[in-house]
Amino acid sequence: MDWYLDRHDQLGELRREIGRYLARHALPDREAVEDAELVVSEAVGNALRHTAGPVWVSLSWAEEHPALTVYDVGGSLPRPLPPGTAPAPSTDADDLAGLADLPESGRGMGIIGLLAHDVVSRLRRESGTVVSMRLAVSRRPTHSVDPPRRDGGLLPALDEAGPDGGFGRESFLRALVVQMSRAVEHHHGPDAAEATVAQVGIDVGGQMEAEFRLAEQVVGRLSPQDLGRCYVRLKHAIDGGFSVLEATDERVVLVNTRCPFGETVRQAPALCRMTSSVFGGIAARNHDVGASVLLEERIAVGDPGCRVVVYLGQAPADVSPFAHHYGTPAGPAVV
Repeated sequence: MDWYLDRHDQLGELRREIGRYLARHALPDREAVEDAELVVSEAVGNALRHTAGPVWVSLSWAEEHPALTVYDVGGSLPRPLPPGTAPAPSTDADDLAGLADLPESGRGMGIIGLLAHDVVSRLRRESGTVVSMRLAVSRRPTHSVDPPRRDGGLLPALDEAGPDGGFGRESFLRALVVQMSRAVEHHHGPDAAEATVAQVGIDVGGQMEAEFRLAEQVVGRLSPQDLGRCYVRLKHAIDGGFSVLEATDERVVLVNTRCPFGETVRQAPALCRMTSSVFGGIAARNHDVGASVLLEERIAVGDPGCRVVVYLGQAPADVSPFAHHYGTPAGPAVV
């Protein structure tokens, strides 16, 4: 997530937006989120107060702790603590109370040094400064479900595919799926709802792959580019807004601007496992060591769009706890 600010009165809304984002994806810890909001406010506020140009703010969360980077386009920031000398994050009342004795020009960096990890500052080549840090909130681990595919004899036939590819969507069926997911979650909990949706995604995803192969005359293992086209094709057929950002031997990255389930998905976020299972199941069937899917951003939990990373094989160690993992099925890998 990235933001551009050129006025100090934009800081309050940025702080609240980042706070909401952290709360959606972090382990439940309101105090940690509030501390992170304070760090954001001080880091960005310093840049706005002490520089002549606008400020660019970037937040990424691929590892346990989110990384915040603040770029000032011109001017000169007060120099923060050099790398390796910042104290460990602390919320001790005495430590924080001692900040009141610091001069105003250094108080912001003192707060950042106490409440954030790995604070680093460097001068940009042309002008300005870059300050980066890790916010002291932890990302919520992901519960992974990898069911085997089951053919119950009720899947749509391949000749039912529409002229533009993929199987169509009826509003009644969409509402039915949403309500069933909510009912399972209500009676058996969110893990059971996710496991149920994951099973459906695995089963239906296999038939969607078969339809893609038939339509595109693809034989043998799907390439990363084939996978990207398959994902976009099946999502567009049900009115999703997916597109491919990257397709390499290591991963396929997709973004989405529109959920096929519409606004109702916010009432049943377990439905995101449909996407994870469809994408992960298809990738695993076309890779020797399975696949992993990281749902980095989700419309269902309040993000402005979706960002999905499909790793062709195991996810990197730093993101593996937050990904869904899919093993290579027994039997032939492809059809």
